[in-house]
Amino acid sequence: MSKICEYYFVPHSPFAYLGHARFVALAQQYDVQIILKPCDLSKVFGVSGGLPLAKRSPQRQAYRLVDLARWKDYLGLPMNLQPTYFPVHSDEAAKLIIATQLAHGTQAALELTGAIMRAVWEEERNIADTETLIGIATALGHDGKTLLKSADTASVEAEFVRFTEDAIAANVFGAPWYVVDGEGYWGQDRLDFIERAFAK
Repeated sequence: MSKICEYYFVPHSPFAYLGHARFVALAQQYDVQIILKPCDLSKVFGVSGGLPLAKRSPQRQAYRLVDLARWKDYLGLPMNLQPTYFPVHSDEAAKLIIATQLAHGTQAALELTGAIMRAVWEEERNIADTETLIGIATALGHDGKTLLKSADTASVEAEFVRFTEDAIAANVFGAPWYVVDGEGYWGQDRLDFIERAFAK
């Protein structure tokens, strides 16, 4: 019986972007089932004491950029550290991912997640824009317009709310967040520990 890993994230997170492809590859390597749970991080912050980027101290904001640059260079990933469309409202993108998972399965949703993250951090695209989201989904072979309509339904909204409630119940306070065998791991820099948990 394969392991299960719950994957909490927001589509615009730079650290989720840095870890996404490596995380997906690890799950495939160890035959781990990923449960995608894009959530509303602002509500998670509201109960966990987190702050949106603009409200963090100058020291924290400056260190974040230094840390992102280190990881970008270490991983050899293309990345605009201060992209044009960031901060960005990503709830609609999250719901599009949920709609894709419901319609086409987890693998399709994971691929869309990666494409949305690249749109922010590599391609200078605005994922709060409806046409941009349709274009990203369509480029992956989906009917982007139909998926976006599905994303705006009560059933998808209910899933988004449920995932956010699950995140709060799991004591999530940042993104990305992974839960393996009931144990939480915060951040893409914990993927070495994730691999050990997968290998047990």
